[in-house]
Amino acid sequence: MSELDVNTESNPAQSPAPAPSAPDFAVATQPSYAHTLFLGPEGLRPGWGLAFYAVMFYPLQKLAVDLAWSRDLGSSGLWSMMLEELGNLVAAVIPALVLARVERRPWKVYGLPGKQAFGRLFWVGALWGFAGISLLMFALYGLHAFAFGHVVLHGARLARFAAFWAVMFLLVGLFEEFFLRGYTQFTLSRGIGFWPAALVLSCMFGLIHLRNDHEQWRGLLAAAFIGFFFCLTLRRTGNLWFAVGFHAAWDWGETFFYSVPDSGMVSPGHLLSSSLRGADWLSGGSVGPEGSVLCFVVIAVAWIVFEKTHPRAGVRGDHG
Repeated sequence: MSELDVNTESNPAQSPAPAPSAPDFAVATQPSYAHTLFLGPEGLRPGWGLAFYAVMFYPLQKLAVDLAWSRDLGSSGLWSMMLEELGNLVAAVIPALVLARVERRPWKVYGLPGKQAFGRLFWVGALWGFAGISLLMFALYGLHAFAFGHVVLHGARLARFAAFWAVMFLLVGLFEEFFLRGYTQFTLSRGIGFWPAALVLSCMFGLIHLRNDHEQWRGLLAAAFIGFFFCLTLRRTGNLWFAVGFHAAWDWGETFFYSVPDSGMVSPGHLLSSSLRGADWLSGGSVGPEGSVLCFVVIAVAWIVFEKTHPRAGVRGDHG
């Protein structure tokens, strides 16, 4: 062994230094800007989820309307109305299905679990909805603001129109409840909390009724108030099936059974030759009973009774 080798072994300080490692750059270890922009701790950020939902929904909804009215399905337009509502529902569901895959969430968290479809909650909600509109109409009758008139449908026509409006308002209830209290309520709740999201979307529910003929501000407020009540039912039951049943039965009772305007819309094929009379603030006038001050009283009673009979339990997607 040479003298140089001996000196190197006996003096470690003179041994060659290890090669420097690559620097630990933050850009190499942290998520990319795009990842941070679109994704948070719970997956896709709520704002982007709602934006993507809207971007997908509105073209599909316009397509549904165009297809529904592109063919002659009868002079009354009733079948086109039904086809439009079915298309609206499909347009609301498809973006949610896509985003459920993107966000890796089960479908049931958006409020319409398939296993509970048309189960007990739905039928209990339908009973509540028909009882609510009946309470309102009999109150108006007692105050001489509503007259029943006489029955104008009989036999097979009565059965056909009763079934038609039942299916129609089931589609309306499914669409409007899921569109405003399904994916949107769940996702907005993730961002700002359940009740702030409920308030925002209930106001949207009221404003949507501006598209109806003869609608007035009292009807818009009543629709928003009813929408807020539906948020309570979602909060307490954990899904939308009660609200869908209530919504469908209320509209069916209003339009077909009691034969009065529904949010300013008068539809053919109703059961009675009924009429509203007196001051608009009491009867609702051209808006229908939803424009009456008594509508707020009825929904307030429904809220109190529901609050008492459905105590707080585990809640779907409870983000505040």
